[in-house]
Amino acid sequence: MSNNTYKEMDDELRPEYDLSRLKGGVKGKYVSKYKEGTNLILLAPDVAEVFNDNESVNDALRLLIKIAGKKYAGAAGSGVQAD
Repeated sequence: MSNNTYKEMDDELRPEYDLSRLKGGVKGKYVSKYKEGTNLILLAPDVAEVFNDNESVNDALRLLIKIAGKKYAGAAGSGVQAD
């Protein structure tokens, strides 16, 4: 990267960003989960009130797959087979 490119990128930082407040971050905090292939999904607040953990969300989705029937079970590519 040339010095000119660095200066251009440096100039684009918004003045309202206070870099002194960006301390305490952990580099690579989720890298192990990423390597495992975990999908992180943001739940809407009203849904998160009902489903407090991974297991409850997965159980509900598996039930939905089962209710939807075998026709739709393979469509998601989940490997879950509906009975």
